[in-house]
Amino acid sequence: MTAYTNLRIWDGVTDGYATIDSIAVEGDSIAGLGNGWQGEDCAGLTVIPGLIDAHVHMVLDPAIASLKDQLAQKPRVIRKKMKKRAEAMVRHGITTARDLGGGNWLELELRDRINAGEILGPRLLCAGQPVTSVKGHCHFWGGESADLEAARAVIERQHAHGVDLIKLMATGGMQTPDSQPKDAQFDQATMTAIVAAARDLGYDVAAHCHGTSGIGHAANAGVRSIEHCSWIGGDGKREPYDPAVAAEIARRGVWVSPTINAGWGRYLEAFAVRVRENMRGMKAAGCRLVASTDAGIPNVRHQDLARALPVFARLAELTPIEVLKCATSECAAALDLADVTGTLREGLSADLLFVRGDPLADLQTLQQPVKVVVRGREVEPA
Repeated sequence: MTAYTNLRIWDGVTDGYATIDSIAVEGDSIAGLGNGWQGEDCAGLTVIPGLIDAHVHMVLDPAIASLKDQLAQKPRVIRKKMKKRAEAMVRHGITTARDLGGGNWLELELRDRINAGEILGPRLLCAGQPVTSVKGHCHFWGGESADLEAARAVIERQHAHGVDLIKLMATGGMQTPDSQPKDAQFDQATMTAIVAAARDLGYDVAAHCHGTSGIGHAANAGVRSIEHCSWIGGDGKREPYDPAVAAEIARRGVWVSPTINAGWGRYLEAFAVRVRENMRGMKAAGCRLVASTDAGIPNVRHQDLARALPVFARLAELTPIEVLKCATSECAAALDLADVTGTLREGLSADLLFVRGDPLADLQTLQQPVKVVVRGREVEPA
């Protein structure tokens, strides 16, 4: 058993620090929390749950802007790069992530190697090949579906490969030629049936949604999470959120994963105003947010969640504590991992991030981890 003492502890749930100062780890789990225990003296450090990124793509290289060049990479090269990305994520305090799409199930192979202890990396939940329309967004990953039966076949293929959830492209996207983010890729009846088919096999569904119509379809279909949730209208630009759709998102308990990365800090204020207005409306309606970055798309590195969180806080008008919950306990709940990780509680996974300073007041402290523990394994920070 390893004990860390003389700590300031935030459990991932409460709005302030705990009155205890020690945490013990045995094996891969938290063995207990208490006061004045003997162990490693961590004076001056704060410990919080390991961070969770709800939307990454482990197979994508953020340094490659060209889709053609991205797809031309050899599997052995991708495997080598993924191993490095996974290690970098943990060393930057990310102990869990949800992978939402790849073409050859290489990310599942990575997941299994991490789980077996062969390589260092975060806990991964993987969706495999996304269900998409013919020539639709990310069709190159092999999930094209001309109709419901074809979509069922895609889902069954993912099931055979051992995915953790299903990804559904409700709208077009920004990286696929001839795909329009504003356009819904399936009608309401088909969307609802696809989600039902996934649930029949025990899977939740994460829906890629930029256009307002596709967001509505996803909400009504009862997906687990809406990715991006950009509210793009018929003119291809962000429009005001739809209050009725937001109310349905909240009523059904659908999580909103807005994929805000650090690069969003460069956008013009007019863009920021619209994002804030929409976030404000969704929050007022009761929509629940989680932290996500879409890591892997051009210039969005997999290890940069901590850099993204201050931008997320600014655009979503959240306090540091609210943002931290979105990246720990709330995100764990969205990923159906609340009984596994996301909070510091006896019996849960020992996923710990140690920093100097006060992260409940200053999110910048997260960018300089002092120590990281992932499933009980202590690793040196970046």
